[in-house]
Amino acid sequence: MVTIVPPGWIYFELKPTYLASWLQSWVMGCKEQLGNMGTENTTPKFNNHNPSQIFAIQYAYARCCSLILLGHREKLIKLREPLPETSTTLWQPVSQEPIPWLNHDNQLWLHDSTERDLLAELVQVVDDLVCSEIGDAIHWQKTAWKLSQAWEKFWCQCRIWGDVKINSPELAQSRLGLVIVTQHLLRYLLVEKLGVSAVWEL
Repeated sequence: MVTIVPPGWIYFELKPTYLASWLQSWVMGCKEQLGNMGTENTTPKFNNHNPSQIFAIQYAYARCCSLILLGHREKLIKLREPLPETSTTLWQPVSQEPIPWLNHDNQLWLHDSTERDLLAELVQVVDDLVCSEIGDAIHWQKTAWKLSQAWEKFWCQCRIWGDVKINSPELAQSRLGLVIVTQHLLRYLLVEKLGVSAVWEL
């Protein structure tokens, strides 16, 4: 929804149904979407890394991987088999079982402030990645670090297992969906933009 307000600002509001579709497209079609961004005009920056930030980004990525595998074992999601146990290949759920992003009122299950903050950070990262004309002006390590920090805050506040899984499995699956999208984007930023390894466990 687009609204124009004085003194000439244009506000774009992403409706829940659109956000759900957008999130699902990244869960299911991440390889194609990341591939479409291309890397021919970008050179990974190998110098001037902040080691503590790089470790925080790698840790968040590895934590995402472990949660996704646990979600598969707990049958919250079903990943394509066989699982790449020692690979950095992106794991994708099977297309027949989409993430239940919306509740019965067509509103996102994700309404905690840290969930919304992580979602906003994911949207910002994708915007930065697809706007190739501004790519050279973006500090990719800072971008990846901010995403990892938003994910850490989300994980501290929003649980997936225990009572959440038992009493609200759709919420648990939606939160796991956020983890999947975060994993995809963190890996892309680490490997393609920063030129460092994205290991699935530390």
